Amino acid sequence: MRSLHPKRRRPARKESNILKRVNVLLLDFDPASGLGDTLREIIASAPVNGSRPGFQVKYESSLADFNNRQLTHMIADADSEAILLVLPQSLLGQIGPWLQSLNKSQRKRPVIIIPNASNPDDLLMLLEFGAADFITPPLHRLEILPRLWRLVEQPEPSQRFFNTLHGQLGLKQLIGDSAVFRAVIERIHLIAQCDAGVLITGETGTGKEICARAIHYLGHRAQHPFVPANCGAIPAELVENELFGHQRGAFTNAHSSQPGLINEADGGTLFLDEVDCLPLLSQVKLLRFLEEKEYRPLGSAKTRQARVRVIAAANGDLEQAVSMGKMRQDFYYRLNVISLRLPSLRERREDIPLLARHFLARYAAEFNKPATGFSSEALLQLGLYDWPGNVRELEHRVERAVALSEKPIIQSEDLDLSPVKPAPGRDSFQKAKAECVANFERAYLCELLRTYQGNITQAALAARKDRRAFWQLIRKHEIDVNSFRSCNLSR
Repeated sequence: MRSLHPKRRRPARKESNILKRVNVLLLDFDPASGLGDTLREIIASAPVNGSRPGFQVKYESSLADFNNRQLTHMIADADSEAILLVLPQSLLGQIGPWLQSLNKSQRKRPVIIIPNASNPDDLLMLLEFGAADFITPPLHRLEILPRLWRLVEQPEPSQRFFNTLHGQLGLKQLIGDSAVFRAVIERIHLIAQCDAGVLITGETGTGKEICARAIHYLGHRAQHPFVPANCGAIPAELVENELFGHQRGAFTNAHSSQPGLINEADGGTLFLDEVDCLPLLSQVKLLRFLEEKEYRPLGSAKTRQARVRVIAAANGDLEQAVSMGKMRQDFYYRLNVISLRLPSLRERREDIPLLARHFLARYAAEFNKPATGFSSEALLQLGLYDWPGNVRELEHRVERAVALSEKPIIQSEDLDLSPVKPAPGRDSFQKAKAECVANFERAYLCELLRTYQGNITQAALAARKDRRAFWQLIRKHEIDVNSFRSCNLSR
């Protein structure tokens, strides 16, 4: 007979993390640099108590030249959760095919590259081949351990997660279908998954801050702050106070302590726009933070630490700024770990109709205006204009046209664009005109096909062209109609 008072079950014993260790394989192909020894000491120093694991390091040094088969066998025997490779610059070009084969294997393990010396193109190539992250010297505990913990504890974000971020965080502002722009978007997804510093260059108005936000929100720091700082708008004497903060009594009228932007961005991303405007003395102090992850508020006797990813941006030529003595060379190299150049609007003219319609829809809804589209003449004028202010100027022109117009179709005169002035030394008038017209035709056709989801008959009617003539234009510009039949109009 069963008892009316069943025995109490003992609560399940929670698995303790106190003795938990994660196996890490450290392969040193450049022992003379000393990076492998430093890295081994840092990883072994990770605490083995609390909520995060420690690490059991298997260290292999004095390796022979890079060999795919030898390396694959070593990894299989190690049974590690993460792989760290210390490489000289001469081997960076050989690691790519092996990374690709490792990522295609049944058990994927994150690979972190530690190059003795490198350039931004090499590092970006490693990300494209499948490296999870890379760390450039000097090596510091505060930078290495959080990255390693993240890679062994967190699964890879899914594409669904990326799509959710695009919808929720306004990343649909990254608009464009041109090949040059798609190449930038693909790099943003790669760069977002690592923690390295990024230098974004491009003309004013090309969307550098939008790209910086995309990198932040597509990475693992998305739940932490994104803090922008316009270095060109901060007076030279206040730069250090803005970045590092101050203690009470640090200077006259400092009646209370104030945290700086670095403290505000702790755990997240600090975006330094117009970084070439920083004074040389501020560059020296910021360089120390970039290298050591330590800073000292004004008036404080103690240094503080902050886990911050730094993304910098500039409109001008920073190499020229270095040669002219306006920027320190070591500061430039530390910022330029990964470089991302944004194309001007002139370089992606086929995106102009898509961008213009996006801004038209936004401001028509905001201003409660009847505008629904552009006339053919207006689209031609948009395509022929040189756009010195790039996407920002295009947005402002469309905003003005929508605000001042009461017609459903925006006409060329509503845009108020000055006539195009050919730059001296460029191609002949006929050649320049033919190039602009060809760019416009392709962009116009793509926009129509996108609107009518690849329906040739409807697109030809909208263009007021004979269907046969419309087909000839499509063949002339080598447009793939099938790609528009599955086009997502919700972009």
